[in-house]
Amino acid sequence: MLLILVAAGVLAMRMLHVPAAHASEDGVAARKAYHRRIASKYFAHFDDAAPFLPSNATTDTGEFIDPKSVPTAAYCGHCHQESHKQWRQSAHANAFRTPWYQKNVKLLMDTKGVEYARHCEGCHNPVALTSGSMTPGTEQKRAGDEDGVTCAVCHSIRQGDTRGTGSYVLSQPAVLMDEEGKPIYGKVTDAEILAHLDRHSAAVMQPFMKSPEFCASCHKAALPKTLNDYKWQRALFVYDEWQMSSFAKRSPLPFYVKDSVSTCQTCHMSRESLSAAGPDARDPGAKHGELASHRWIGANTLIPSFYKYDVQLAKTKAFLAAGVFNVDLFSLEVKGKPTAAPLGDVPVSVAPGDLLTATVVIQNKGAAHSHVPEQRDMYESWVEFKVMDAAGMVLTHSGYLKPDGELDERAHSFTNRLINAQGTLNDKHQVWTNRIVAYNNTIQSGRSQSVRYQFRVPETAKSPLSMTAEVKYHRFNQHFIDWAMSTKDGVHVDEPMVTMAARTRTIAIGTTPPDAKPAADVKPIDNPAWMRWNNYGIALLDAQQYAESAAAFAKVAAIRPDYADAFTNIALADFQWQHYDDSRAALKQALRLSPGNARALYYLSLIERNEGNLDAAVDDLKKVVEKFPDSRDAHRELGFSYYQQHHYDLAKDEYERLQAIDPDDLAAHYNLSLIYRRLGMKEKAAIEAARFNDQKDDPAASAFAFDYLRSHSELSQESTPWHTHSDSAP
Repeated sequence: MLLILVAAGVLAMRMLHVPAAHASEDGVAARKAYHRRIASKYFAHFDDAAPFLPSNATTDTGEFIDPKSVPTAAYCGHCHQESHKQWRQSAHANAFRTPWYQKNVKLLMDTKGVEYARHCEGCHNPVALTSGSMTPGTEQKRAGDEDGVTCAVCHSIRQGDTRGTGSYVLSQPAVLMDEEGKPIYGKVTDAEILAHLDRHSAAVMQPFMKSPEFCASCHKAALPKTLNDYKWQRALFVYDEWQMSSFAKRSPLPFYVKDSVSTCQTCHMSRESLSAAGPDARDPGAKHGELASHRWIGANTLIPSFYKYDVQLAKTKAFLAAGVFNVDLFSLEVKGKPTAAPLGDVPVSVAPGDLLTATVVIQNKGAAHSHVPEQRDMYESWVEFKVMDAAGMVLTHSGYLKPDGELDERAHSFTNRLINAQGTLNDKHQVWTNRIVAYNNTIQSGRSQSVRYQFRVPETAKSPLSMTAEVKYHRFNQHFIDWAMSTKDGVHVDEPMVTMAARTRTIAIGTTPPDAKPAADVKPIDNPAWMRWNNYGIALLDAQQYAESAAAFAKVAAIRPDYADAFTNIALADFQWQHYDDSRAALKQALRLSPGNARALYYLSLIERNEGNLDAAVDDLKKVVEKFPDSRDAHRELGFSYYQQHHYDLAKDEYERLQAIDPDDLAAHYNLSLIYRRLGMKEKAAIEAARFNDQKDDPAASAFAFDYLRSHSELSQESTPWHTHSDSAP
């Protein structure tokens, strides 16, 4: 009944009706005519057989698509009112039109040429790309630009792969199939759609759309040689990070285990009650009163602020503050005294004049990918740490914003620094000139970072001291957004800022006893002690403090002797430290507690192979692959073990399975180049060797990072995995 009412209300707006068979035939003829006209003047530049390079996008016919044949979002919104309303406020809808994006992509076009911007438009404006408008001499302001990634784009993608950079196959959009299952091009009436809902669904819904691999087509990207005239560089790999995270349940290696699988759609297209959108909300796409959100809530706070989408902004802020991070004021080191850890569970004594070092542990527990994603250099997220006494005197403050909006240079930020061939910072997101990442402090899914702050307690300080650590986020660093939004010098842009997580502890000058334990029905403010030690151990491991990491994990095992992963974690720290006997002993204990545990077997296989016991390593890795058939790590190590056994056919199969998971795995390129040659497959060997040479790190690029860090001493300590933020003399 709802569908009929919606259709009746808009039927008068849809007067065009062409019989299905004729619509299909005429549509094909029109498509071919459009393609011939565009192809006659299109400048492919890179490869005539791949006209959309540097984007990996293509069309199902290999032809250009007439943008006039693409239904507008408004057309879809006649019926799908709530989806359209949500989409309009999303980053997808605004992927092209925002002034900061347009200025950045114009910089690329002005620097290198419009054809290079296909790399960007493959994901930011697919209609413009596939229409053939991204060619010299063509107007770059088009009728459909306001729609960015419009409804018809996603709903016309038939397949894709996990190379990213727009690695999808786009078909000419159709909202209805005929009785033979052929697409009907052009507009059709609501009445015809309502009479054939199954054909409408067949035209616009594909099973592939519900997979995370669908999202990988764009939410994974590389900087190819066709863009930078240098070499292939990975730019964005949130799909890979998801695939290796605990959320995907495709890898045995995460430190924590989730109860169920969460995909991109689980988090970013969660189902919402249609009634919650208001009494007048209408959408026939709702099932059982719920609609898959077309807001794609993520981390873009500036789009809703700029366009005054208040609901989108509120939902984005709530999403970012809903348990993505856990902040733990973990320990306090007092000079000349043992470190108090974990704070709250042990007493701590502080005296005037003491030099203190506080350790803050930040856990990325709620995102299935890193924060911030790789080469999102203009994002800005950081830790603000502040200590005050009872009279309001500030003892130390790190991570504050200056009056001009620029971040304190000494702040611990979850970012990276992209350096060009001149050894200077790419401060305007000029990714086409990147040479190296000077350092990368992004925090991976399920992992932790420890941040250390040193300060002195003044003789005049008033007890108690208040320590606060907060994770802050706003969409762009001030330098980038001021440039992107300016037409002249001196422009300042205010951005919405989100506190994603925070923790405060009060420490007496004197002795602070342990916190009172909460009642059974009161939720504690901290993780349990074993998890606090575990997160600290993970942070130490990533900071290459292996002995200290193993000791922290030993604390976990003492608190929870039944927890198999505590012993696997000890083994991992010992393995990194090359204490192989200790590592083996810890893994044996883990396997006694959890027989057949895939994570423990994986690390045990590395020790066995290191000791020359290849048969045992292969047996253990085969068990891991059986339980986790999509584990890229297990296939990689099993392939290498087979290679060492000279079982080249078996090694080839494993590396090819690995490439089906990640087409850009560097070890697969290298080893397949050797294996194919040994098997007499010289042409394939040459292809893999070329890919390896293009995608391997450039050792000479390190000099650019060194030059940059030498001239920016205020940032150089951030490039070392274990450092202390201090403004106090020792």
